[in-house]
Amino acid sequence: MSILFSTDASGARSKSVNPIQKFIYFWVHNLRQIVTSVGEIWRTPVASAMTIAVMGLSLTLPATLHIIVKNVQSINLEWDSASEISLFLNDSLSEQQISSAIRRIRSYDEVEELRYISKKDAIAEFKSLSGFGEALDYLESNPLPASFIVTPNKYHRQAEPAKSLLAKLEKEREVDFGKLDIDWLTRLNAIVSMLEEAVITVALLLMVSVVLIIGNTIRLSIISRKEEIEVMKLVGATEGFIQRPFVYTGIWYGLMGGFVAFIIVTFVIWWMQSAIVEISGLYMADFLIEGLTLSEFGALMLIASGLGFSGAFWSVHRHIKEIEPDLD
Repeated sequence: MSILFSTDASGARSKSVNPIQKFIYFWVHNLRQIVTSVGEIWRTPVASAMTIAVMGLSLTLPATLHIIVKNVQSINLEWDSASEISLFLNDSLSEQQISSAIRRIRSYDEVEELRYISKKDAIAEFKSLSGFGEALDYLESNPLPASFIVTPNKYHRQAEPAKSLLAKLEKEREVDFGKLDIDWLTRLNAIVSMLEEAVITVALLLMVSVVLIIGNTIRLSIISRKEEIEVMKLVGATEGFIQRPFVYTGIWYGLMGGFVAFIIVTFVIWWMQSAIVEISGLYMADFLIEGLTLSEFGALMLIASGLGFSGAFWSVHRHIKEIEPDLD
């Protein structure tokens, strides 16, 4: 049985093995090669650790940039109310006039929602947010006007359509003036777009470097086992049989490098969170950095293993074919 296993595992044809046995032998031997490839990494711990560390650091940068973009986008979504239009009303309006204005503005196709803030509600909100507290009680009268908070539909939340809607709403007779703080949001969107392009560019460059690093590492491993490969070719081992251990080694490098990148990114998020908490506290906000989700962690490991496979596959196909036994 051991002879049959050895013969079939090496890729040679054997008439004494049925298709089911060949299928079982193939996968059993692949599992053995997967386990053996881990041993190959541990045989050179220093060189392997350096390769894994370089891979981890290379994958850390695009992963960190992805987290930054994701969190900036979440801020953008949370602050989408910045595209709301504030309409400050004339002081001499009656309740009936205000109700009429509410019905009229809500009927606009461009308006998704309208919220009315009375003078009393406005001073109460200002008191809670401004920090002046009881000092406002000394005012003889409420200086804040009543207002409408208008939320445009999705299209009119963009810069130019929102400005056109503001001009239209300011023509209403009940409106004293309107305000739209959207320029900074436009700049934020431009920054997010730039970061997204930077993430893609940096990720592609570092992915190429990871493939080259693994390819060079596998090349050195092939050179160190040149005599063994020559003997395997002499006894009739197939190219796939010889190449698989090196490919599996590359995949292991990728998985380990991806896990190192995940650990580094997690540490960076933890380290940055304390500074973010202090800054958000100054603005009376509660913002937490969102790290890699389970699906994003899986994607990171999948990409890392794919890069390891690519680098190893490219290296073995290029260098193992150049090794031929000397028959002289």
